[in-house]
Amino acid sequence: MQKKFTDWDLDDDIQQGVAALGWIEPTPIQIEAIPVARKGGDIIGQARTGSGKTGAFGIPILESVNASGELQALLLCPTRELANQVAEEMRLIQGAKGIIIATVYGGTDIDKQAKQLDSGVDIIVGTPGRVMDMTKRGHIDLEIPQILALDEADRMLDMGFMPDILWVLEKMTSRSRTLLFSATFPPEILDAANQFMSEAEFVQIGDMEIDLPPVDLFNINIGRGNKLWALGRLLTIQQQRDGQTIVFTNTKRMVDLIVERLRKCRIEATGLHGDLAQNKREKVLNSFKAGEFATVVATDVAARGLDVDGVTMVVNYDIPNDVDSFIHRIGRTGRAGRRGEAWSFTSRDDAPLLNKIQGTYDLVIPEVDTPELPEGVDRDPVKWREDFGELSDVFGMVKIGINVGKEHGLSKLSLLEAVLSAVKMDEMAVGDIYLNQNDSIVCIHKTKVSYVIDGLNGKDIGGQKVSASTSL
Repeated sequence: MQKKFTDWDLDDDIQQGVAALGWIEPTPIQIEAIPVARKGGDIIGQARTGSGKTGAFGIPILESVNASGELQALLLCPTRELANQVAEEMRLIQGAKGIIIATVYGGTDIDKQAKQLDSGVDIIVGTPGRVMDMTKRGHIDLEIPQILALDEADRMLDMGFMPDILWVLEKMTSRSRTLLFSATFPPEILDAANQFMSEAEFVQIGDMEIDLPPVDLFNINIGRGNKLWALGRLLTIQQQRDGQTIVFTNTKRMVDLIVERLRKCRIEATGLHGDLAQNKREKVLNSFKAGEFATVVATDVAARGLDVDGVTMVVNYDIPNDVDSFIHRIGRTGRAGRRGEAWSFTSRDDAPLLNKIQGTYDLVIPEVDTPELPEGVDRDPVKWREDFGELSDVFGMVKIGINVGKEHGLSKLSLLEAVLSAVKMDEMAVGDIYLNQNDSIVCIHKTKVSYVIDGLNGKDIGGQKVSASTSL
């Protein structure tokens, strides 16, 4: 088994490029895939994000391509950010070989891309939709390239790109080699692979164990109403450490909302999601990599390519919808020899998904309290508030304790009337009433709890000044 890149008889330029990157020992997927791919046949590689896939398919492709200005290889990626990342890494791997690598993706100047393509390129790294578009416009001739590589095929399936990929495949009539890499292989991908690949050799990392960077994992069980409070506290701690943070959420709308609310609390943060113009996204990425600001709030898609050595904390504001995304997220920290932290905010509804993540990857993610403020900081940047949603039962009812009972001449009916009179709300918002000798419990729908508490406190019921709260 190969232990070092120098053990392979690689092209001199590529060997120098690999050395310049500081690569000494190949990763497990590179050990398995590179010798097979160098033989020239089709290959299916199974490896997770961050396992060294780009080197696994990039080195054999770069060895096969000449600096001629004629398109010889097409690499398809699910997102613009990943396409940029793959293209940049391949430019570095090739050393001084002089191969022209062009990126082709949406959200950027199409005329500029067209001009570069027309001037001659050796390798295209792009997203399926824009490659299709450029082909239809006459700037890409898919009948010419002999090599096709698909990176993160399962993610492309999830994003609805499979019809576009099949369209590209049909046009590549000179294709003689196909390299397909994916973390998982759903039936749709396997069916497609059987159609367009010939006697492909399958390689995978042994038992598919993940090689995580040094990251400490934590879970804070908290309702949505106080996620921002917990985030504000974590970012305050980061300010003391002078570290960078990536905050992940599942929607573009939530990215914008978190950034807006943080800024109102005087915490500077920048958003990154798919609706931003491509030049804006690249500007944010480059500024963050340069350390010009400390916090980015991003969606999964936008965070592809966010490899920043200064990131020492990742926060899952929302738990991702699939388990592989969790690994991708936490892999953004713990780089360059620096230990990282990955914090996840979970409510009771997230418990099944969190258990699935832990079970799939054999991880232990301990539940902890929100950390205390650093010494010398006496106030949270975001105010904590009682989260009635987390206190409620499955029907949305919250128990409120009231310091009046039977000894104050109350019955369940008279207490109900007193509550409705004080708050003036629909009777449907009131659930069960438990009347004791000295106090009572009234179940109120979570949407009305604050009104009831505010309306009752200080009122006179049965000759008693009322005190109402959720602290029973």
